[in-house]
Amino acid sequence: MTEHSPSPDRPVIRRLSEQVVNRIAAGEVIERPAAALKELVENALDSGARRISVHLQQGGIERIEVTDDGCGMTPEDLRLAVERHCTSKLSDETLVRISTLGFRGEALPSIGAAARLSVTSRTHGAPTAWSIRVEGGRVEEPRPCAGVAGTRVVVEDLFFATPARRKFLKSARVESGHAENTVRRLALSAPHVAFRLQFDQRVVLDLPAQDMAARAAAILDAGQADGLIPVEGERGDLRLSGYICAPSVHRATANGQLLLVNGRPVVDPVLRTAVRVAYRNVMEHGRHAVVALSLQIPPEQVDVNVHPAKTELRYADAAAVRALVIGSLGRALGIGAGVAGVRPGLLQSRGSGGARIWYPPETAPPSPGRETAAYQVPSPAMPDVAAAMPEGVAERRLPLVDAAPGARRAVTWSEADIPATPRPESHEEAAADFPLGAAVAQVLGTYILAQTARGELVLVDQHAAHERLTHERLRAQYLGGEVRAQRLLLPEVVNMPRGQADLLVSFADTLSALGLEVDAFGGDAVMVRTVPALLGGGDAAAMLRDLAEELAEDELLAPAQAQAIDGRLDAIIARMACHGSVRAGRRLTHEEMNALLRDMEKTPRAGTCSHGRPTWLKLEKGDLERMFGRR
Repeated sequence: MTEHSPSPDRPVIRRLSEQVVNRIAAGEVIERPAAALKELVENALDSGARRISVHLQQGGIERIEVTDDGCGMTPEDLRLAVERHCTSKLSDETLVRISTLGFRGEALPSIGAAARLSVTSRTHGAPTAWSIRVEGGRVEEPRPCAGVAGTRVVVEDLFFATPARRKFLKSARVESGHAENTVRRLALSAPHVAFRLQFDQRVVLDLPAQDMAARAAAILDAGQADGLIPVEGERGDLRLSGYICAPSVHRATANGQLLLVNGRPVVDPVLRTAVRVAYRNVMEHGRHAVVALSLQIPPEQVDVNVHPAKTELRYADAAAVRALVIGSLGRALGIGAGVAGVRPGLLQSRGSGGARIWYPPETAPPSPGRETAAYQVPSPAMPDVAAAMPEGVAERRLPLVDAAPGARRAVTWSEADIPATPRPESHEEAAADFPLGAAVAQVLGTYILAQTARGELVLVDQHAAHERLTHERLRAQYLGGEVRAQRLLLPEVVNMPRGQADLLVSFADTLSALGLEVDAFGGDAVMVRTVPALLGGGDAAAMLRDLAEELAEDELLAPAQAQAIDGRLDAIIARMACHGSVRAGRRLTHEEMNALLRDMEKTPRAGTCSHGRPTWLKLEKGDLERMFGRR
């Protein structure tokens, strides 16, 4: 009988050494210095630490040091801690009710397999500290040493044992950025813990133990934000809380979105999509919101054991999570202007480079009085801002009716219609209890300058503000089925490319519901018979061309798809509102300016225009003093 020998071309299966297995597994957990740092800080938080210090050299590529004052470990604990799949954080083996940040028992062994790892720890009340070293997967025995209560972990020469991974690391600057984002997310998850983060010789964060509101303000680092908006919401067993910036504050990436699920920092596509949808109609296209949100969900309704990094989740009911986030953010964003907005970017600290100018002691500032009226130029009135107008004023055009129940009717008027009302004695009196204050003057025919009772200066873009007011009123009328249409004395014929004309006619029913009646008029033209009354006498031709572009933007959109059309409703209304708003350069009276400010304060989402740009900015006294070098 002939014995068969293996073919020289057939690969032979063999068992890998434990060191190679550990190095392969380490690549799943430790992708870059920030990933190693995340695991170490999570261990520190799980140990009950009240203060955590992080020091990185060369972005963590050369050295990562994490020190905490937690419960510490015994020599026996240290031996187990560097073995794979050894953990103190699971009370059972169901992997359902996980209450700690770590639980897989992979962090320290993975780091030790890819780097030079040293762990020094001392339990409270122990006579000495103990230290253990792991280098490229080789474990030494624990040794007694000096050390304070708590744990100090040092990682050096990351990926020296896996050169292929090390050469794909980015620059120290890039790796430092990832590490900082990691620490910020973890610091938000534990506001009761003090955090200190240092890169080489530079301290990046030094946060005391604080409440969630203060920690969110410090972590979001939104220098342009003039206040944060609180968020609260619940849906069944789900709870959402946190703080967000106004839509006028945004970033180029989603790095400003700090998301927690049951206290665990996550980078979750379900939550990020919900945030994007909630901000979609109030923020510039392509920009990202700045938020700090915490979702509490029953542990059995979420799976955190999806990926070794533990930042991706699976929900039992993802639709409920999305609905909660979108609804809660929508309610929080539905505030009027003046609550939270933008601080101009020019308000950066002047630093300590120059000598401070000395000024005589200040006395109580004199009242600015009403002499600013001399700078106002009488002009035709602005439509739809008659909150300051008395009842019974003669109307010059079709009245514009606010769809909100109980809202005062807004009319148009000429300067002669405005009665001579007595003016308040001071701006402080006029601005009392108004977030946007009282109008002082119109600047460059475009901006309204106002002053609040606290002495803050507010600058309002009159076109952007009125665009949002028109947008919200037109949208409310559409949703209520009561859009007021104004019939043109002479129908207007608008010429446009054949494709655009056909597209508008195909959507005639949808546009009619918005108060815009159009008919075909030859191959390359449409006839406009009515326009929304709220838009007054805007340029119908320009508006129709813009609407045709808006409808053509979605090639799959069809007139019969009512649900899809509703999805583009805000974009369509935004185009229309822009054409029906007060233009830059339009002179406004003092009463018109104040009426616009009051309307902004009571209109939802009035902090940004229909395109997501800010409608108002605020300067405090301290801001002005920094600009002029007084502080």
